Amino acid sequence: MKAKLLSRIKEVWGSWVIEGVIREVPDAVLPSEHRVKYRLVYIVNGVRVVGYDNERGKGDHKHIRDIESPYVFRDMSTLIGDFKSDIQGIENEQT
Repeated sequence: MKAKLLSRIKEVWGSWVIEGVIREVPDAVLPSEHRVKYRLVYIVNGVRVVGYDNERGKGDHKHIRDIESPYVFRDMSTLIGDFKSDIQGIENEQT
């Protein structure tokens, strides 16, 4: 089985960008135990403010500004919801 594209997003609004790719892969990206490979990012003025990914060797994690913390992946819908929620939290801080 080849990697299967599940979702691709790219939105640009002035100084911010939301971009992401979610794929189903043949084997888990270790140490993750699931077969979903993802990269989601929210960039403002060229700086990553929120990021979610599961790169090989690190597993599922997220970045909020300069802080990296573990992320518990449940499913694609929850992943997108959590990502949007973190973006909204950042936006609320700035208003």
